[in-house]
Formats: sequence, structure tokens, C-alpha cells
Amino acid sequence: MAKVEKDLLNQLTSEEVHGPFVTVMLNTNVGHQNVEKDQLKFKNFAKESKKRFEKRYPDMEWATFQKQIEQLLGDADFWRRATKSVAIILTSEQTYIHRLSIEVDDQYYVGDTPYLLAILKNAQFNHNYYLLALNRTSMKLYSMENKQLSEVSLPKEAPTDRKETLGDELTGGNLNFRSNGSSNSVAYHGINAKDEEDEIDWVNYYQAIDTYLRDEFENEEKWPIYLFALPENQTTFKKVSKNSAFDPTVSISASPAQLNETEIYKRTEEITKELTAKEVAEYQKLMDRKNFDLLPDIKQAAPLGRISHLFIATSNLAPGFGENPEEEYDWRQVLNTLADDVLHSGGEVHVLEQDDAPGQRSLVAILRY
Repeated sequence: MAKVEKDLLNQLTSEEVHGPFVTVMLNTNVGHQNVEKDQLKFKNFAKESKKRFEKRYPDMEWATFQKQIEQLLGDADFWRRATKSVAIILTSEQTYIHRLSIEVDDQYYVGDTPYLLAILKNAQFNHNYYLLALNRTSMKLYSMENKQLSEVSLPKEAPTDRKETLGDELTGGNLNFRSNGSSNSVAYHGINAKDEEDEIDWVNYYQAIDTYLRDEFENEEKWPIYLFALPENQTTFKKVSKNSAFDPTVSISASPAQLNETEIYKRTEEITKELTAKEVAEYQKLMDRKNFDLLPDIKQAAPLGRISHLFIATSNLAPGFGENPEEEYDWRQVLNTLADDVLHSGGEVHVLEQDDAPGQRSLVAILRY
């Protein structure tokens, strides 16, 4: 789970944040006319939320919620910065905004807990990382955050070009990379002097990249760094890298040269598949522990803090709320309360496709004891 989702969920389920909560889930758009449609949709949901709030909490004031709603409606920047969807969570004292990369069911929720299932779904298999697009003589760095890829703007002194990086040290430098028995050594045999010089420059350049990413580049979140490079370039970089953030187990084995950002983004699906497969395999191992898959058992265990992992399959959530919107709404609230109980006690909640769920069950709880 990405840090931003983890921090938000920890905050919303902490003892310092109190309900009731009003949650509005919106698919959002760009463009003037579509923004106006989003604002109108939000305004209508706010009106319906007020009715539900006053019916459920007749002794509480709606005014503080309405004030926050009006502030959002008047915030042009908020509506211009559209992502695929957004979760808006209100308490009497605070507004929480969380932008999502998934499509949601446009809906509002009023209750003692915030609606968390869409946030949890968005966090599932949502991996933040850096992608090092590496060629023999150049490099670019990309960040993947909330399923959005963007090139990292590096300073002039960053080793983005081999010739500029090595300067006077080009064609050999002062380092000798002949075999010396070390597991990290690089040996060259049977090549002429010019080729050997190029090989040394190659290694020197990759060392400069690794040193920069390790010592100069700010990676406060400690995101992993994955490689997008030809196999021979990956082999050389792996031999010289001493950066603990670099993860050699996941990569894209191809040349990123001549690819634009859109094409590179498409290739990152290979990384997503690898990371997803690793996660799913770990989930399956949890079935060796004691577990419940019946709702009455789970409802009893969740408030007691007995659940370490709760898995909710998306088959539980009818797209568009199905043929019985009120029944679907109530069912989602049941599942949401279970999720809130598990998170409150420090457990994990995952919303994922049923094929990826442990034992391919639609609802399963793994017990602590």
C-alpha cells in the first residue's frame, strides 16, 4: 500500500478523528463543461446527504458540513485538478480529499465511519517506485505514483549523459576493472584496447549513476528503483550498484531508447504484473492460518481485534449498485464497518478481484489467534 493511502487510513481510523462522516465518491472530468457537471453532481449529492444526515442525526447541526461543501464548490483549482475520481470525506471539523486512479460508483455515504472501500481498492496493487530508463550512454528517471508515470526533473549535475558525466575521465579513467577475485569485479577478455576502454567507460558511467542515486538523489519515501534496460546493461548495473533502494528482482528487459513517456508507461504493465503476482502469492500463504469466511463469524471477530487480514472481493460490490440500490448501499456499509473495525485494531484490509483473493473466496478473514 502506498504511503499516502496508509497515512490517510491511519488518520481516518485514529482516536483523534470523530464522526459522523459524510463521504462523497465522484468520477471527475476535465474541461469547462464537464467540470460544471461534476460540481452539479456534487451539489446534488450534498443535498441528499443533508437529508440522510438530518434523519440519522436529528440532534446534530449540518451547518459546519454545509460550510465545507460551499468552500469546495467555490474552489476552482480543486475542480480543475481532476483525476479519474476523488473521495471527499467530511467531518464537522475537517475536509479530507483523496484523489483516486480508479473508476468509482458516484455515491454519497452518511454514517459513523467514513466510506473506505474505494480508497482501499485504489491502494490495492498501487505501487510507488522509480523507474531507471538506462542506456549505455544515457539515463532518465521516472516516478510511478498513484498509477501515474512522470519523468523526474533532474538537476544539471545529474549523470544523465555519459560524455558529460565522465568528461576528462572518458576512455578509461583511473579505475581498473579487471578480475581480482571479488564477486563485484568486472573482467574483460579477448577484446581490443578501444573496446576495453569503452567497457571501462561503461562501468564508470554506471557507477556514477549509482553513486548519484544513492548519495545525492532525495528518496525520502525510500521507494524501490527498478530498471528498464537491455539485459547486458542490467547485468553491468547490477554488478556495480551499492544502492539499497535498487531492486534487481523486478525489471523491464528492453531498450528504452527512442520511447516516449506514453510508450514507457505501457511497458510498466510488466512491472505491475510481477509485483501483483508476488503479492497474490503471499496472500495465498495466509490460508495456512486459521480463517473465517462466514459473515457472522467475521462480524463477531472484527470489533474484538482478532483479524489480522480481511479480504473483500469486488464481487461483493455490484457495479452501479445493481437492481436494488438501497440494499446494495446497506451491504456496502456492512462491509465498510468491518473494514473500519479491522483497521482500528491495526489489521490490514484488501479489496481485490476474487481470482486474486486467498482461496478465491469472496470474503475471508485471517485470524491473529
